[in-house]
Amino acid sequence: MNQYVTGTVIRELREKNKMTQLQLAEKLGVSDKCVSKWENLRGLPDITLLEPIANAFGISVTELISGNTVHNANVSANMLRSKFYVCPVCGNVIHSMGEAAIHCHGIQLMPLDAEPTDEDHMIFIERVEDEYYVRIDHSMTKAHYISFVAAVSSDDMQMVKLYPEGNAETRFRIRGVRKIFFYCNRDGLFSIDPVKGIDDKESGYDNAQERRELEMAAKMLFG
Repeated sequence: MNQYVTGTVIRELREKNKMTQLQLAEKLGVSDKCVSKWENLRGLPDITLLEPIANAFGISVTELISGNTVHNANVSANMLRSKFYVCPVCGNVIHSMGEAAIHCHGIQLMPLDAEPTDEDHMIFIERVEDEYYVRIDHSMTKAHYISFVAAVSSDDMQMVKLYPEGNAETRFRIRGVRKIFFYCNRDGLFSIDPVKGIDDKESGYDNAQERRELEMAAKMLFG
């Protein structure tokens, strides 16, 4: 185990739960001096106390060790709060609705921040009857590829895993889809509103370098 609960986390959780050191100590069957030592970084709780400490605060042992507590009230069964995690070791993709403490291969994973699509990650969406046909203009080599595509609505999430040397395309049932995500193994997570992507053409992704040069020239001419 490369992580362990810290005294700082114990203090934050104790104060959040409006609990004194003595009250926590009584729940754990230890002295309040023992709790004080933990919180002042002069010692660590025995591993056998991890579960009792987590139970005292009403959280899981994983949340206790990670220092990140899950707030179920924030989830509200809304898939639009979806978060994606990707393991850098095995490429495992994990999805959660809201905050979570996620580990894979002994590594604590952080949720990916989705960026808007750009000229290097162009996505084109067509509506075909009751489906969205999604195509991503991107290489699919063993070293650089799109790993997955997901379509999210308020109450549903559809995900398709893609593989190197395959096609960066898929189909999703429309069913209220509000956002489409895709993950590049080098550049991270991207997202787009499907309405903006429908029938988009190459011209929808103008040349960013050319645009910047024109903007600079205009600024020099007109101040």
